[in-house]
Amino acid sequence: MSGNSFGLLYCVTSFGESHGPAYGGVVDGCPPGMALEAADIQRELDRRKPGSSRHVTQRRESDAIELLSGIYEGRTTGTAIGFLIRNEDQRSKDYSAIAEKFRPGHADYTYLQKYGVRDARGGGRASARETVIRVAAGAIAKKWLRERYGVQIRGYLAQLGRTSIPFESWDAVDANPFFAPNARMVAALEKQLDQLRESGDSCGARVNVVASGVPVGWGEPVYGRLDADIAAAMMGINAVKGVEIGAGFGAIVQKGSEHGDEMTPQGFVSNNNGGVLGGISTGQEVTVSIALKPTSSIRLPRRTIDRQARATTIETTGRHDPCVGIRATPIAEAMLACVLMDHALRHRAQCADVTPPVKLGRKA
Repeated sequence: MSGNSFGLLYCVTSFGESHGPAYGGVVDGCPPGMALEAADIQRELDRRKPGSSRHVTQRRESDAIELLSGIYEGRTTGTAIGFLIRNEDQRSKDYSAIAEKFRPGHADYTYLQKYGVRDARGGGRASARETVIRVAAGAIAKKWLRERYGVQIRGYLAQLGRTSIPFESWDAVDANPFFAPNARMVAALEKQLDQLRESGDSCGARVNVVASGVPVGWGEPVYGRLDADIAAAMMGINAVKGVEIGAGFGAIVQKGSEHGDEMTPQGFVSNNNGGVLGGISTGQEVTVSIALKPTSSIRLPRRTIDRQARATTIETTGRHDPCVGIRATPIAEAMLACVLMDHALRHRAQCADVTPPVKLGRKA
C-alpha cells in the first residue's frame, strides 16, 4: 500500500492498524534546535484520545507517545523524528460477525476490491485511530510555528447534526468534551448525543479551524497553492466530505462587490477568501471549515451484501463514536499545522531574502 506519507519538506509518514500492536510515525524535515519532549506532544494527543467522555467511543487508550529518534538532549537534531503509540484496548472479537459483510458508508468494500484482502478489525488501516499520528506530527508543527512565527492554530465544533453552535469564546472550547465555543449550549449537546446513542444512530458535524499570525507570502500560485494543499489535507481526514476556505460555498450567493476583500492602509476590510489569494497567504487569518459525515458503524440494521455478493443485513456492535466530529477538532488543527509548516519551510527555502515591499495592517 502506497500513500502513507504527506508533505514535501515537512513530511509525515504513518504505519499501523487499529487492532495491531501499535501505530507509528516518522516526521521528516523538522529543523534542528527546537526544544521538544514527549509532554509537548502528549497534550495534543490527550485532547484527541478516546474514552474521554461518555459521548465518544469507550475504547480505553492512554495514547502515550514513545519518542524513538530525532531528539538529543531535549532538542530536535534535524534528523527524522520517529515515534510509537501502542494500542492497549483492542477487542477484535467485536468485528468477527461482520468480517464477511460490508458496512454501508465504510471502506470495507473498496479496500477488498482494491487489495484483495481486508483487515476487518476496527477498519484496519482505514480506522480513524490512525489520526493519532497526525495529531502527534501536528503538535510538533504547532510548536515550531508558534515559536518561529507566532502562529496560533485553534479549532472548534461549529455544528452538531442540525444544531448550529454560535461562537461565543475561545475559552469555552477546551472546557467541554465537544470543543464547543459556547458554554451555554453544552447541556443541550449532551442531551442530543445521549438520545442519538440510545437510538443506535449517528450524526455529522462541522468543525472550523483558524490560524492567526500567518505571515504574507506562504504558498505557490499554481500547483503548490496553499489553499489547495489545505483542502487536500482536510479531505484526507477520515469521514470528511466537504472543505471550505473562507466564505466557501457561501461565495456562490455573494456578489463581486461583497466577496472581494477590500483593502485600506490599515488592512483588509473582510476575509471572504480565508486568508489566501492566488494560492498565497495574505497575512490575515487562515480560516477553514470541514464537514464530517455521520459515523458509518451504527447498531441499526442496514441492507448490504456479503463477500459472495449475496443480499444480507448488518448491525455493527462494538465501541464507536456516535459523531466522529466530536474528536475531530484537534485532528483538523493538526493537519492545518502540518500544511502551514510545510509551506513555511518551502517559502524560507526560496524567498527567505525577500522583504515584502508593501506594509499592511491585519485589520480583518
